[in-house]
Amino acid sequence: MASPERFSNLPEYAFPRLRKLLSNVAPGPDPIVMTIGEPRHGIPDFVAPILSRTVDELGKYPPNEGTPELLKAISGWLATRHGIEVPPEGITIVNGTREGLFNAALALCPERKNGATARILVPNPFYQVYAVAAAAVGAVPVFVNATAETGHLPDFAGLDAATLDATAICYLCSPANPQGAVAGRDYLERLVELAERHDFLIFADECYSEIWRTAPPPGALAVAMGMGLGHRVIMFNSLSKRSNLPGLRSGFIAGAPEHIARLRVLRSYAGAPVPLPHQRVSESAWAEEAHVQANRALYQEKYAIADRIFGNVPGYQPPEGGFFLWLPAEDGEAAARKLWAEAGVQVLPGAYLARDTDQGNPGRSYVRVALVGPTAETEDALTRIRDTLYGKG
Repeated sequence: MASPERFSNLPEYAFPRLRKLLSNVAPGPDPIVMTIGEPRHGIPDFVAPILSRTVDELGKYPPNEGTPELLKAISGWLATRHGIEVPPEGITIVNGTREGLFNAALALCPERKNGATARILVPNPFYQVYAVAAAAVGAVPVFVNATAETGHLPDFAGLDAATLDATAICYLCSPANPQGAVAGRDYLERLVELAERHDFLIFADECYSEIWRTAPPPGALAVAMGMGLGHRVIMFNSLSKRSNLPGLRSGFIAGAPEHIARLRVLRSYAGAPVPLPHQRVSESAWAEEAHVQANRALYQEKYAIADRIFGNVPGYQPPEGGFFLWLPAEDGEAAARKLWAEAGVQVLPGAYLARDTDQGNPGRSYVRVALVGPTAETEDALTRIRDTLYGKG
């Protein structure tokens, strides 16, 4: 039986590639792994009691779009955090942002646009589900490099008019994974104007939005609604990073009710509802901010450690948000092998998070480092990285 061609050009995923790269490398002493963006801070105290109290609800089919209480909690958070009023019919819950970012393309991307195969704009480097979503819907992915010269944000406006006119969806991650760059209000306003001019949707991946250095990043949906163009933005967020609950698999999508209605229809056929006990935890998590503030303070402490250790390294860019460092390296793969062998620190080559383009692979000369571990361990590992790659400070 023939296999589908639509996924035949997908490169091997980052972590199997890393295992192969390091397969013949013995790690240095006291290994520390800093590759995976899995939060390791403590989960909120209220989680276990709620799960225990609601375990019997595992015997019920959960509502696919979310309990009324959960939709109300998310709507309240959007009002408090972003100052926008989004009714329950403008929200649907999903099993984390990855599922949402994929299924939203299935529900909302047309096969053709202005007589051409639909284009999907993807920042490069990027969260890999964006490219898989484009392949699944038969769209042409357009990888737009985000480099130091562009402030580590993609210059979508620099694309030619024909490409923009064929564009159906534009993915944007802010704070950016992996660079930690934040799209400011001016950037977002220009992007919304571009989407209105060329008639496409912005898929705003904001799963790192509550981890920031000095100020909360603006939300794309809030910016668009303030311009009277809220229908141009679909917003994605989850509890994985904000609340240290990656295993809960609980997130949401928010936007214009007509778009959310189409997503709800698709999920009623093919979506796996979030279990009711997880929805009950989520109701409390979106309504409570003390644990988020405590979590953010730990990351801000690690930002300060990174700044102190790498502050004199040429090309070091302090992250504005998120929990990754995007560290310069002449060759990311060679740097990853060197760090594992000599320092016992495992990092991810930046090229594994990006695609080759006519302008090159924008991740080739970087490594990504996840600041998810305990503070003392992080300081130790970052010091080893500096001493091994850049010389002792």
